[in-house]
Amino acid sequence: MILNFQLLRNIGQFDSVAAGSQLPLNKLSLIYAENGRGKTTLAAILRSLNTGDPLPIGERKRLTAGHAPHVVFTESNGPNIVFQNETWSRTLHAIAVFDDTFVAENVCSGMEVATGHRQNLHELILGARGVTLNHQVQEQVAAIEDHNRNLRSHADAIPPAIRGAFSVDAFCALQPQANIDEAIQSADRNLAAARSADAVRVRPLFDPIRLPEFDTAAIEDLLRRGLPSLEDDAATRLQAHLARIGDGGENWVADGMSRVASASIGHDQESCPFCAQSLATSPLIAPYRAYFSTAYEELKKAIAAKIAEVNAAHGGDIPAAFERTVLVGIQNREFWNAFAEVPEIEIDTAAIARAWKAARESMIAALRAKQAAPLDQTQLSPETLGALQTFRQAHENVRQIGEIMEAANARIAIVKERAAAANVASLEADLAKLQTNKTRHTPAIDALCQAYLAEKAAKATTENLRDQARDSLDQYRATIFPAYETAINNYLRRFNAGFRLDSVNSINTRSGSSCTYNVLINNVPVSVTAANAGEPSFRNTLSAGDRNALALAFFFASLDQDPQLAQKIVVIDDPMTSLDEHRSLTTVQEMRRLLAQVEQVIVLSHSKPFLCDLWQGADTTSRAAIRIGRDGDGSTLAAWDVNRDCITEHDRRHAAVSAFIETSVSSDEREVAAALRPILEAFMRVAYPADFPPGTLLGPFIGICRQRAGTPAQILSTNDITELRDLLDYANTFHHDTNLAWQTVLINDQELKQFCERTLAFTRRV
Repeated sequence: MILNFQLLRNIGQFDSVAAGSQLPLNKLSLIYAENGRGKTTLAAILRSLNTGDPLPIGERKRLTAGHAPHVVFTESNGPNIVFQNETWSRTLHAIAVFDDTFVAENVCSGMEVATGHRQNLHELILGARGVTLNHQVQEQVAAIEDHNRNLRSHADAIPPAIRGAFSVDAFCALQPQANIDEAIQSADRNLAAARSADAVRVRPLFDPIRLPEFDTAAIEDLLRRGLPSLEDDAATRLQAHLARIGDGGENWVADGMSRVASASIGHDQESCPFCAQSLATSPLIAPYRAYFSTAYEELKKAIAAKIAEVNAAHGGDIPAAFERTVLVGIQNREFWNAFAEVPEIEIDTAAIARAWKAARESMIAALRAKQAAPLDQTQLSPETLGALQTFRQAHENVRQIGEIMEAANARIAIVKERAAAANVASLEADLAKLQTNKTRHTPAIDALCQAYLAEKAAKATTENLRDQARDSLDQYRATIFPAYETAINNYLRRFNAGFRLDSVNSINTRSGSSCTYNVLINNVPVSVTAANAGEPSFRNTLSAGDRNALALAFFFASLDQDPQLAQKIVVIDDPMTSLDEHRSLTTVQEMRRLLAQVEQVIVLSHSKPFLCDLWQGADTTSRAAIRIGRDGDGSTLAAWDVNRDCITEHDRRHAAVSAFIETSVSSDEREVAAALRPILEAFMRVAYPADFPPGTLLGPFIGICRQRAGTPAQILSTNDITELRDLLDYANTFHHDTNLAWQTVLINDQELKQFCERTLAFTRRV
């Protein structure tokens, strides 16, 4: 049994309290304090003493303290128990504490019953008899937690930035993908096209890139053409004659031949238009006619047409247009290469222009030479053929590149189509997945994943061992849980609760064993957790008083299951918090029963009436009371006169007036005078409850009494009314609501005594 608190230093509201060493505790120890003075701190200290955990004390270190908490208890079964340097000199495992922590750990947090609450309640129900079996389970659970910590460590070694949107399990499960780099490049291009969908939509495809060809065969044929009707000898003589005429001779003769017919009009034979001599005997006239025939004109026209054709196809703006087409193609290639596989456009436009010009000019020169001498049968010179060969090589290169661009157009059309209907978020996810997959199978990351997967497999093995241990525990739980359900419901019945518990069972969860139960209201089971929003559950069917009653029932039932109950020190902190008023007496009765079964009961509360009820029913030789009071900005311990606080305010007023009458001595005569009116009001409230309900004032009540005097509904006789009026007039002199100067009214001792006697005499009337 704890005998006293020798020292409370640097914890909570306690700065350096040594007064407790003089205040004994007993089998029943009551500790009263207003809220915020230190009750919960004492309960936390006792919980720490039970478990040895320094946290409940450390987290309550006094904010203004320069040193660590220091606590000293005196205990009946050994030397003083000291907490210093975050360590207890020894612990008391026989302590059981009911406080907010018990409720929050075993029952609910606020209105919610979480998994942790049901797990802790499971341990509470098992009691000491199930410790051994449960320990075996917990060993495996602890091993699983070690696996979990190792898994978290292995998982943390794989940075989230590398995993992307994948969980560690999904990331490590990724399988290698063939041609991953090509897939990433394709996905990257698709995403780029989707992000630039508007630009892709309006960007044109590649224009055809072509060089015109020289019709070499036709030109060579034209150069070899002559006049089939003109004999070779005549042609030779005619060309010699024309040569002697000089430049322009051929044209001059051709023009003259057109005039021969007009000059010979009216003559039988043609004559010379210049000298009018007959041309019949001229040896040149016949060759002239053959030479300058229609075939000759057609030949000349063909040569001129071919020259024009070559110039039209290869001259003027054609080379510049080709160069512009190539430049636009290069620019388009730079754009489209971001979205599709497009080869380089390697065209040396300057070299092509030079070769093109040389071939064109060589061809034109050959044709003009033919044009100057249509009857000359010529052929292309080696220089011209060389120029044509160079141009043909350029032409072939351009043709091949043109075909490549046309093939690229097909791919670009697909890019346009995909970009128009693309989902950027989806493409981003696809690209990220491919990049993540590639990263997953790099040697360094693969090693991290293998370590994670190995630990995961080891955890699975341990989980199998845990399941085997649980099977053994389940056989024990099959008997203990029904008994606990019966005990719980017995306490709920005593607490006048409008509900019971049903289906109190144990279940195995991944994180450990847990307790499950239903709340039975009007024979309708309500789950502790609602499957769907809006359904009845623990949180919306039980009031705060119900939840506190359930918590007390859990606590008392767990004590009933404890085989070491006789050695228990039971600490109960503020059991009346949120507890309905009609359960106060039941709670007191249960604590009295408990007191006979345990070594010590320590009750802390802010409710004086509740503690007074416990005090009055307890053995006077085995009870003690302490009050936690204010000491500067902290708290201290002091003796508590419970008997004095058990007296009501009415009792104190009546005792003060009676004492004044008997001794005529009072520390405050004005207090005695001020007590007369409340005494009269209290009497009327009890004697005439129907006519003097709460809130009624004596003045209006006297008026009602006068109205009913002498009638069947009479309340007071005329004499009583007169006496009551006189007493009230005197009493009102000392009340602030009827006399603003009541504190300065002179008091006559004899007069006060007389009215005190008359007031008590009046309140003794039947």
